[in-house]
Amino acid sequence: MSADDPKTLVSTEWLARHLKDPDLRVLDASWYLPDMNRDAKAEYAEAHIPGARYVDIDDISDQRSDLPHMAPPIEKFMSRMRAMGVGDGHQVVVYDGAGMFSAARIWWLFRLMGQFDVAVLDGGFPKWQREDRPTEDLAPVVRDRHMTVRRHAQMVRDVTQVSAASKLGDHEIIDARSPGRFRGEEAEPRPGMRAGHIPGSKNVHYATLFDADGTMKEPQELKQVFEAAGVDLSKPAITTCGSGVTAAILSLAMERIGKTDHSLYDGSWSEWGQFPTLPVATGEN
Repeated sequence: MSADDPKTLVSTEWLARHLKDPDLRVLDASWYLPDMNRDAKAEYAEAHIPGARYVDIDDISDQRSDLPHMAPPIEKFMSRMRAMGVGDGHQVVVYDGAGMFSAARIWWLFRLMGQFDVAVLDGGFPKWQREDRPTEDLAPVVRDRHMTVRRHAQMVRDVTQVSAASKLGDHEIIDARSPGRFRGEEAEPRPGMRAGHIPGSKNVHYATLFDADGTMKEPQELKQVFEAAGVDLSKPAITTCGSGVTAAILSLAMERIGKTDHSLYDGSWSEWGQFPTLPVATGEN
C-alpha cells in the first residue's frame, strides 16, 4: 500500500481516522459506462460513506459541448461545489463504487480549478465495504461554503494541441484504454467512432496501475509500468482515453511518481475518433 498523501491518494485507514474532521469533505464520484449496467445515483442512495456528497460527472460538465463530460466553466464548477458545501479550507476525498474508475476525474477537475487539497480514496468504496467500515443511506445536511477558483489551463489540452504534439513528438501521449481498443481490434462503445489510436501514442491500460486488491501500485512499480510501455518520462505527458475519465487515473499515477508536467486531453477518443481528417494508427504503434 502506498503512503498516504492528502493531495493525491489516501487509504481507507486514513479516511476512517479523519472522517469526523470538521473540514473534511467526502465526495462519491461514481460513474459507469452503459455496458457496466450500474446506477450510480441509486447505489449512492442505498449506501455511501458517512457524510459523502454525490457529485455527478455528467452534470458538472460543459453542457454546451457535444462531447461527453467536458470540463465545465469556472462559474459552474464553483456553483456546484458551493451547493454541496465544498469550499476553501476543505480537505476533499473522492471515491467511486468501482474501486478507482471515475474518482480520479473529479480529483483532476479540482486541480484544474486550482484546488489541490484533494485526494482519491485508494481502493474506493469496494475496499471500504470489504473492511466493514460504516455506511449510511441519508444525504448530509450541507452548508454553503465559498470557493476561490483559478483555472490552471496548462493541465488540459485540446485537439489542436494534441495534434501538434502527435506530429512533433515532443510530448508522450499516453492512452488509458484497453489494449484491444488501442490497437483497433475492439469496437468503440460509442457509435460513429473509428477504431485505433492517436499516432505516436503509447498504451498504458489504467487497470495495469492497480494491485490485485484494487489499490494503486507503489510509486516505483508505477514508474516501471510506464517505462515498460515505452513511455519516456523525461518528456511532458498528455493523457487520453475514451472520454477523459480514466485518463485522469494516469494523471494521478504520474503525480504519485513525482512527475508534474502532465496534462489531460479532455476530448480524448470521443473527439479524435469521430473526425475523418485526423489520422488514426492501429496495431501496437
